[in-house]
Amino acid sequence: MDLKDIKAIIDLMKKNSISEFELERQDFKIKLKRGSGPGISYEESGPQGYLPAGSSGQALQAYAPPSAPAAPSGELEIKSPMIGTFYRAPSPEAGNYIEVGSEVNPDTVVCIIEAMKVMNEIKAEVKGVITQITVENAKPVEFGQPMFKIRPN
Repeated sequence: MDLKDIKAIIDLMKKNSISEFELERQDFKIKLKRGSGPGISYEESGPQGYLPAGSSGQALQAYAPPSAPAAPSGELEIKSPMIGTFYRAPSPEAGNYIEVGSEVNPDTVVCIIEAMKVMNEIKAEVKGVITQITVENAKPVEFGQPMFKIRPN
């Protein structure tokens, strides 16, 4: 991860009023935290350093499974695996990926989340019928925020 990527994360943190960000992959770890101190501290593969003051943030953990355990009603929730902007369609002119009543399987793309100018396709990861869409198109989503409710079949 280079300085350009870190600055993009900081911009995303500012845009969404985020106070903390952490990402860990194999031998790479970065943690950004906004506080009352002089700047944001970060950790990358062990060493400690500092980014310029005036940066912002809110908790973000990527690469978590988007489905959750069954709710009391027997429905599952498809949750956001990251912070970003939720889109129901691949482009403004295209139709939505799914609607309430759509049948999905684990490989069905249900939405896109834009994070750091990268469009991330989100898959259902379960088989079932969409019963509710809980996020408005083109609105920000938080990590772990329910986006869809699904009745498994």
